[in-house]
Amino acid sequence: MNNDPVLTLLGFAAKAGRLSYGTHATEWAITAKKANLVCVASDISEKSKKEIRFKADKQGIPVTELQGTDSATLSQRIGKRCGIVAVNDEGFAESILKKI
Repeated sequence: MNNDPVLTLLGFAAKAGRLSYGTHATEWAITAKKANLVCVASDISEKSKKEIRFKADKQGIPVTELQGTDSATLSQRIGKRCGIVAVNDEGFAESILKKI
């Protein structure tokens, strides 16, 4: 899977202020029903992936693992150091899901 268009959209979402960065902020966005999609870098621990997926599934929020994209690449594209982000905009979330 080519993640370049997905990373580009995540970069746009970051500039628009529509992302929650990191595990804790993503969990908050899920709980507050602000998240429309959760994206996880491929090198995140299985435990973290499992926990975030469990919380997102309870709220009916899709979770996607960015195959071939590590935390460093994701961080570079969005401008903050993290491996898990929540997309808090329905339009960006739909566009990303279409690219995947």
